[in-house]
Amino acid sequence: MKRKVFILHEIYGINNFIKMQATAYENTNTKVECISLYPENKIFTYEQEQEAYLHFINNVGFDAPLKLLTHKLLEAKKQYDEVMLVGYSVGATLAWRLSSLPIHRVVCVYGSRIRQYLDVIPACPTLVIFPSTEIGFNIHEIKEALDQYSTVETKQFIGLHGFMDCHNPNYCHESYLQAHFDIIQFLENQQYQGGQQNEAK
Repeated sequence: MKRKVFILHEIYGINNFIKMQATAYENTNTKVECISLYPENKIFTYEQEQEAYLHFINNVGFDAPLKLLTHKLLEAKKQYDEVMLVGYSVGATLAWRLSSLPIHRVVCVYGSRIRQYLDVIPACPTLVIFPSTEIGFNIHEIKEALDQYSTVETKQFIGLHGFMDCHNPNYCHESYLQAHFDIIQFLENQQYQGGQQNEAK
């Protein structure tokens, strides 16, 4: 079986964290491709968070990439048995919006702007991962809304936005290990049951 996993990065671009994730998901049957949302493949440091955010909002946004990303995913379906999409932060929100496509699986890791697109109805199994808290909105309200969909599973882990990134000040090692294990299980489809929740303890 041939599988393809696409990764959508955070506001920082394809940095070392995203490259590490790509390596983690790759195996003999699975090819991984990191898609840069920045035409110039720009990379920001964590200290440039505000600059990176403004660059993404002003130059990319959550609408403009959809057509190109849709084309890329559907083209990959012609070549691979399974096509999957994993997004982080802003990439997770884009991945959520693309979950209505007929692809195999979608993973959204701390996509806080998903709350603005609750009208999206995922057509494929979709795993949405949240930290224990986010600034500016109530995660539990969003989880309740998403849990209404039979194709969606929400999980929540101790930590803040960025808890999976060992280079990020918000990194939480235990939560990273748990979330990473769940993502791998979900992508491999190893008796993964939808609709269950893992509350942050």
